[in-house]
Amino acid sequence: MTALWPIIHAERSALAADLAELPEQRWATPSLCTGLSVREVLAHLTAGASLGPLRWLTGVVRCRFDFDRQVAMRLAEQLGANAAETLTRFRRVTASTTKPPLPAVAMLGEALVHGEDIRRPLGIRREYAVSTVTPVAEFYSGSDLMLPGRTRVRGLHLVATDGPFTTGTGPRVAGSTLALTMAMAGRSAYFAELEGDGVVTLRERCG
Repeated sequence: MTALWPIIHAERSALAADLAELPEQRWATPSLCTGLSVREVLAHLTAGASLGPLRWLTGVVRCRFDFDRQVAMRLAEQLGANAAETLTRFRRVTASTTKPPLPAVAMLGEALVHGEDIRRPLGIRREYAVSTVTPVAEFYSGSDLMLPGRTRVRGLHLVATDGPFTTGTGPRVAGSTLALTMAMAGRSAYFAELEGDGVVTLRERCG
């Protein structure tokens, strides 16, 4: 999994570059992450790359094991006074290997999914290498650690149309590796890019 860190760093750097010239007013654009602006999602990414196991545990205890409360607290710590400061703080952690007690692939998932949470509403497109997205698709489909991906795809046959990812048996859900990954992450904007008899079931499970 240590081989994933250069990919994580590259994805963070690409996102910082995409946002370098973003006008101030567009930082308030609602992201695909419900309830958060694109600026807030970027601060959340900064927080994740700044939070080692001990500090993570301290925060969990401080928030009385309310994980959503800790996420909100750490986001606020990294938001900064304005959008320029938010971006500066993110740039400082693009090469960080600091992480909560999670596998590196989870951090790649954070960079990828939240990168799309930011880019898609802003009309920014990024062409991801299939080799970058595939480990995240495999992780989400086989685990409920970060989100209920395994539960969402149970009894469905997911097939990537642009790469090697495939999993499960049952009604088919086909699409790009990115669209499948984002759908497993509960992002409804990507369901229009999927096809197959299992799409309705997956959409319902994602709420």
